[in-house]
Amino acid sequence: MKGIRSGSTSSKHVLTPIEIGLTTAIVAVTDDEPQVLVAGETGQTHMPDGLPSGPFDPLSHRTFEIGLREWVAAQTALDIVYVEQLYTFGDRGRHARADDTSPHVVSIGYLALTRVPENVAGLREAGAGFRPWYRFFPWEDWRNGRPAIIDDAILPPLTKWARGAAGRAERLRLCFGDGGTSWDEEKVLERYELLYSAGLIEEAQRDGRVKSLDAKLGKTRLGESMRLDHRRILATAIARLRGKLKYRPVVFELMPSEFTLTELQRTVEAISGRHLHKQNFRRLVESTELVEPTGEMATATGGRPAALFRFRREVMQERHAPGLRLGVRR
Repeated sequence: MKGIRSGSTSSKHVLTPIEIGLTTAIVAVTDDEPQVLVAGETGQTHMPDGLPSGPFDPLSHRTFEIGLREWVAAQTALDIVYVEQLYTFGDRGRHARADDTSPHVVSIGYLALTRVPENVAGLREAGAGFRPWYRFFPWEDWRNGRPAIIDDAILPPLTKWARGAAGRAERLRLCFGDGGTSWDEEKVLERYELLYSAGLIEEAQRDGRVKSLDAKLGKTRLGESMRLDHRRILATAIARLRGKLKYRPVVFELMPSEFTLTELQRTVEAISGRHLHKQNFRRLVESTELVEPTGEMATATGGRPAALFRFRREVMQERHAPGLRLGVRR
């Protein structure tokens, strides 16, 4: 879908063609790891990973979501169920080259939740596959404590950068918990934007913000880059999902129909990037009445048989905001 840039209508003003794109972060959890689906770009062999995306065609797609589902099916052979719109991404710098004269793409980002199919042959044939999302954001995984990359590779150059202008130190404090501030797992996008502003990630170099990362980071790379601004879109999706865990039962879109409480806890930990106290988590689940026992036991747990539970869907009619309020990290 193409249009023109709003603004002056002077005959001397060069109009910029606009294309509407649809991009989605499709999330699943397997083996206690949050995964995001990445799709290859047709005809490109050495491109960074990217999220499934394609243009919106108003003649073929009655709605944005219909267009999104069509592109996802074509690029991934995957049928998604839960979908929600995130944000519209249209900043300059979305193209790989600063002198790119092709239409400026304004992309509508989406979050989708699914379960990894048992047969992934269709994904591979479509050039798609699931990747752990902490591969792109290694500083976001606190399940085994504070990630070493924060103190070893992030805070030293960020602290130096923060001395260069007013307000930077406050952003650093709020985003990375520097100076005793609590870590907020929902500030995924703010942390990514801070690293981009400081020129510490590959997208900043690619977009022309810095000439080279070598002088700032040496051989260290702060996570894998993605095509265009897809890592920014993924950061937005992770932040949205982490926040939504606390007031909507979206985690059950990632669970099988029956599960143990340990499996549920590990899925919540995987998404939030936090280690949760077992007994406190079970009391929280019990108090929210989000699940009910099936009366069956799981025997393939590697230990004592564990009770199986299922999501109690009636809770959606009983309460306005049924979720797992995980509390604040100190």
